[in-house]
Amino acid sequence: MASKQKLSPKATKAKAVRDLAVANSDDRKAKRADSQMKRREAIKKHSKEWLKGKDYDHNTGRFVSAHKNRGGTQSSDKKDGTKAEKTNR
Repeated sequence: MASKQKLSPKATKAKAVRDLAVANSDDRKAKRADSQMKRREAIKKHSKEWLKGKDYDHNTGRFVSAHKNRGGTQSSDKKDGTKAEKTNR
């Protein structure tokens, strides 16, 4: 797990505002709703145990480990802005 960022109180508040704005953008809301629907469907098909620790990846179109789904799953011709992607170029 990554360590907490060392930000000033002012910067922490500004980051919280930015993060909330991104989390509540139309795109994120749609992805969140889609993920919830897909998860409910998967529970009916499989089991809750099968889904444990997995998230729906909108880039690959399937369930992957939550760890892997934290960026970097897009094809190489699309930019997603991950640190790993930036160092590989």
